[in-house]
Amino acid sequence: MAEIIQRDGTWTFDGDTVRIVPGGKAHPVRQELGEIAVPLEAVAGVSFEPDRKGGRLRLRLRGGACPVLRAADGRLKDGADPYVLTVEKDRTGVAEYFVDEVRNALLIEQVPDTPVDRFLLPGPALPVSGGGGDGTASFDGETIRLTWNWKAEESKTAGGASTFPLSRIAGVRWLPSIGLENGYLRFEPVEGPVSAPPKYDTYALDLWGMSKKEHTAVLVAAAVLMRLPGPRAALDAPQAPPSLAKAAEPAAAPAGDHDVLLRRLRELGELHRAGVLTDEEFSTAKQAVLRSM
Repeated sequence: MAEIIQRDGTWTFDGDTVRIVPGGKAHPVRQELGEIAVPLEAVAGVSFEPDRKGGRLRLRLRGGACPVLRAADGRLKDGADPYVLTVEKDRTGVAEYFVDEVRNALLIEQVPDTPVDRFLLPGPALPVSGGGGDGTASFDGETIRLTWNWKAEESKTAGGASTFPLSRIAGVRWLPSIGLENGYLRFEPVEGPVSAPPKYDTYALDLWGMSKKEHTAVLVAAAVLMRLPGPRAALDAPQAPPSLAKAAEPAAAPAGDHDVLLRRLRELGELHRAGVLTDEEFSTAKQAVLRSM
């Protein structure tokens, strides 16, 4: 048995399972997720990263094993990552021992570090809720509900809360706020992606990054992702719009609204970086937006 107890949380390993319990002041994502039991077969590796204050203990999972990491798509900061533990200076030796125990077990059991074709962890418990910005998302396993607050646009609040069954959703994507750019939690309806920015989209939360609590929207994304058919493809990459004209059009927004047009430029840039739009398509769509400005 290997165990390390820190203010940030407690990790134990019994040879078969790494059990992770978040600390009382851990990031809201970790607190909401609660205790996690990680089977050895889901572990790709483990490491201790020392620094002058102590270091970080990091558990690396096999690709596709955890629905939360799949939904986050590499965008969780260390503080929110349930598989990172802050280690104090006087416990670095314990952390190194923990690493050795897990590595030895991986070697003995010959656990591969390759991706898996199914989730090996259960994900967030239901019902689950999270978000912030202009509203809150909740999911009970069958129905998704987006409840708006006073900060939401009238195009969202006019119709009341958005409620739709899981059967109407083809994909889900979570993007945290980065710098001055807003993030979002966006559900893609089966009839096709919505071209309106998240600020106006009744299938999306517009996340501003004003508090750590907003990151809990990733837990809703993970819970939905687990229950979509074909989970490997359910987390949509940035979606290609139906046409370049559609991509450049700031739908559902007032004409000449520079804020909307700037958001559209950022969305087009994301599509281009992801390889969804070719260089030529990106250039054409970008010029169309710039002409609107």
